[in-house]
Amino acid sequence: MRRLTAILICLLSESIVSACNVPVFRYALERWRPDFCEVIVFHDGNFTAEQKQFLQSLDITSLDGDGTANLKVIRQHVSEPMDDATNELWSTLQKSQPAASVPQLVVRSRVGRGRLVNNWHGSLDDAVRSGIVQSPVRRELSRRLVTGDSAVWLVLKSDDAERNKATISILSSQLKALGSKIPLPEGIGLPGSELFSDVPLLMRFSVLEIDPKDPEEAYLVRLFHGLDPDSTAAGDPLVVPVFGRGRALEVIPASKVDAGLVEDLTLFLCGACSCQVKDLNPGFDLLLSAAWNKELFGENLDDVTARLEAGTEDVALPELVLIPPGQSTTGNLSSLADKGEKLEMQTSEKSIYDAAVTHSAATVHDHRSSFSSPVVVAENNTSPANSVFSVIAVLVLFVGFIVLAKASRATF
Repeated sequence: MRRLTAILICLLSESIVSACNVPVFRYALERWRPDFCEVIVFHDGNFTAEQKQFLQSLDITSLDGDGTANLKVIRQHVSEPMDDATNELWSTLQKSQPAASVPQLVVRSRVGRGRLVNNWHGSLDDAVRSGIVQSPVRRELSRRLVTGDSAVWLVLKSDDAERNKATISILSSQLKALGSKIPLPEGIGLPGSELFSDVPLLMRFSVLEIDPKDPEEAYLVRLFHGLDPDSTAAGDPLVVPVFGRGRALEVIPASKVDAGLVEDLTLFLCGACSCQVKDLNPGFDLLLSAAWNKELFGENLDDVTARLEAGTEDVALPELVLIPPGQSTTGNLSSLADKGEKLEMQTSEKSIYDAAVTHSAATVHDHRSSFSSPVVVAENNTSPANSVFSVIAVLVLFVGFIVLAKASRATF
């Protein structure tokens, strides 16, 4: 009887221990591979020497060229056949800019499962000047993430100095307080909750400012402004919490940022990861160049790679998490991945950003709605596998008690 009871307790304990206790930010840093950004070049075959050099640099920087940028370059001759999605994209570009001449470049980001949104476009010469792949802010961002920052809160300043100052003050004071009071989840280091990098596991947060007038940051500035044109027009700074390998959680107008929202988002990022599908969660990966695996795993890179190829670990695979429900003080918003609407990233000429989404009819919600809690696709923090195992364990426990009860009656 005691032996059976011990077995039942062990089974139930196993279902509890098997959950992932690694914080979301660290799980994303070690295990989430950044999504590709597609860089589509519409052309007629004629390029200047500078344009050819730029395209060659993109090829070398891309992962296809053994580089470190999460991009894929697609060259599309405008007189050659196109698939339906690319043809629609080109048609919309022509309508929005009738006088525009080729070569034109469009950057598309992956948001969710099979969803692509157009987040930047311009002439190839604009792309050369804008630094679409790398910039000082993105270099500093990646440096902080691989040296121990749990999350970096980007602040794209506006022309209103007072609003900028107030926004940075709220973030700085709240993040400092949260860093000293949020505990690490229990169970880190147990099976299923291992760490693979020597990067210090810290509750450390920082603020990184972006000057909208800095020409080297033109790509980021135009990207974030396009995601929330109304707040930009209203003179609102924009706040973008970034974690993992450059994953932006959301673009938030500063008018919606308060201590409660900062705490909600920070608690999510520092909570135990439920190890679920990344594609179902909010956010999008920024286009940047960083040697993530080398920086994180160093001399252990070959060992980590071997474990990955052997299928014993899911390191650097696109594993994802469900965001737990939270409460926000700023209103109610549908999640980034919930709505099947087109993402309206509008510029002054109302151009290609309205065109939209390819390979899938569904895309993401309108970023101009009010921001709220980071609830995405689940009302709990339990993975399906763990849920099934827990149910089985409970059923085994229940059957065990019945067996024990019958055995007890038989002894009398």
